[in-house]
Amino acid sequence: MAHTDKPIAVYGALGANLAIAATKFVVAAVTGSSAMLSEAVHSTVDTGNQLLLLLGIRRSQRPADERHPYGHGKELYFWSLIVAVLIFGLGGGVSAYEGIVHVLSPRPTRDPLWNYVVLGASLVFETISFVIAFREFRSTTRGRPFWTAIRESKDPVHYTVLAEDAAAIAGLVLASVGVFLSDLLDAPVWDAVASIAIGVVLASVAVFLVIESRGLLVGEAVDPQTVGSVRRVLESDPAVARVVRLLTMQLGPDQALLNLNVSFASGVSAQELPEVIDRLERRIVSTCPTLRYVLIEAESLRSPASLDGAREEQEPGHTPP
Repeated sequence: MAHTDKPIAVYGALGANLAIAATKFVVAAVTGSSAMLSEAVHSTVDTGNQLLLLLGIRRSQRPADERHPYGHGKELYFWSLIVAVLIFGLGGGVSAYEGIVHVLSPRPTRDPLWNYVVLGASLVFETISFVIAFREFRSTTRGRPFWTAIRESKDPVHYTVLAEDAAAIAGLVLASVGVFLSDLLDAPVWDAVASIAIGVVLASVAVFLVIESRGLLVGEAVDPQTVGSVRRVLESDPAVARVVRLLTMQLGPDQALLNLNVSFASGVSAQELPEVIDRLERRIVSTCPTLRYVLIEAESLRSPASLDGAREEQEPGHTPP
């Protein structure tokens, strides 16, 4: 399933966060809850992030041109990096700052019932969004373990929405605990502490997303399964004697570059070589559709004896027999 065809998880998260953010801001103004205000900021940032991901998806779909011969797939990696920075700065930073301010000057909350209602409803919506994102992600993992699939994923849309929803659920739980303890103990400082904890959670998620986005943006190799499939195709072809070099680079979630240096069997003539290379390219693309650009370089195969003879001929003072 292509990442850009139907980004259901993005649209679902966008709608949920937009409605939740507006509600949280209203309730934060009514109750004066620091944790609720942090959650409102969090939902607002998430809404903006979904819009940026949609922008990245759209721009990454532009066709190749003279200045971008391998397409614009990495646009999505760039915008996912911006999303991670926003989560860290606006989400984590603002939440932590709001919490620290209210730890230094605690402010009692009003009408905590509204906090519980909104936090409970938000938890339901965020859980639904998380389940949708989780199912979409698992449909692309081909049975691999969850964390392995996360680290090897080349589609930032899937794991970014998943991480945002997981952070949102954790934030809602922390906010609920903070509001409950503030109400139970008549100690508003717990509400502020919850806000700081939400900021730490968001900053941690942001750091993870930055690391993943950076690897893809600077030119990460394709996943090991794809490399293994390419090697099997080459090794099963009688015209291939040895794979000298196999280099790959991910250009987008569903497109990659493959550069091969291959030694062909001694029986392959120069006239047959173009047909052999064309056949290999077709087989590789058929087996691994994400390899949109396949470059195969031929390296002549000579026996060790012939190589030793060539070195002897180049030695000074050597007279051939």
